[in-house]
Amino acid sequence: MSRAAEAGFTLLEALVALAIVAIAGVSVIAAVEGHVDRVHALETRAAARWVAENRLAELEVGGKDRGSGEDRVEMLGQQWQVAVTHRGSADPDLDHVEIAVGPVGASPLYRLDGFLDRGRR
Repeated sequence: MSRAAEAGFTLLEALVALAIVAIAGVSVIAAVEGHVDRVHALETRAAARWVAENRLAELEVGGKDRGSGEDRVEMLGQQWQVAVTHRGSADPDLDHVEIAVGPVGASPLYRLDGFLDRGRR
């Protein structure tokens, strides 16, 4: 064979290389999509935490009714369902409060336990 015939890729070699690149591309796209989904879930849980922390702060300063119950809050353009449950604690001066937050119609994504001074009623 002459050197000119050996200089390039054959059609079969080019197709194999193209198939390898295509498979690698699909794998990279799947990994990026998975990463984006995890980041979105993390952002959602962080927003749920902020809603719960805000509710606990509102309860501490007396801005909200201290009774148990559920209501809705909007944060970051999304509606959140907030459930507050009061329980007694070992200290007679403190109420144990559990705040559960999740998107409206879904199960809670975040639960926050806190304590409230009973003397602020």
